[in-house]
Amino acid sequence: MSDDKQTPVRLAKVFRKMEAARTKLQKEFDDADAVIAGQMDVVKNQLLELCNELGVSSLKTEYGTITRSTKTRYWTGDWSSMHSFLKEHDSLDLLERRIHQTNMKTFLNDYPDLHPPGLNADSHYSISITKNKS
Repeated sequence: MSDDKQTPVRLAKVFRKMEAARTKLQKEFDDADAVIAGQMDVVKNQLLELCNELGVSSLKTEYGTITRSTKTRYWTGDWSSMHSFLKEHDSLDLLERRIHQTNMKTFLNDYPDLHPPGLNADSHYSISITKNKS
C-alpha cells in the first residue's frame, strides 16, 4: 500500500461512511416498505372476508387469480422432548437440514478427532470494522 491515500485510517473511514449510508438507505426502505406491507395486509384481509362471504377458495380476475388457502406452521416449546420423539420414531427428516454453525465449530474444537461424514467446510478471511467506544 504505497499510495498515501490508501492508509488503513482512510480506508476504515471510507468504509464506515459507506456503512452509515447503507444503514440510512435500509431504514428509509424499511419504513416505506412497512407502510406498503400494512396496506397490503388490509387488502388481503378484505379479500379473505370476500372469499368467505362468497364461499369460494379462488376468484379469477383480469389482474390475477386470488387464492385462499390454509397455511399451518409447526413449532415446539420443548426441544428435549422433541429430540427424544424424533429419535424414538426415526424421524429426523422432520427437521430442516441445516447445521448450526457455532455449535458445529464448538463440537469440532472439542472433538478434533471426530469428523462427521459428509461434512463440508469453507473458510475465508473477512473484514469487519467496529465502532470505537469513544
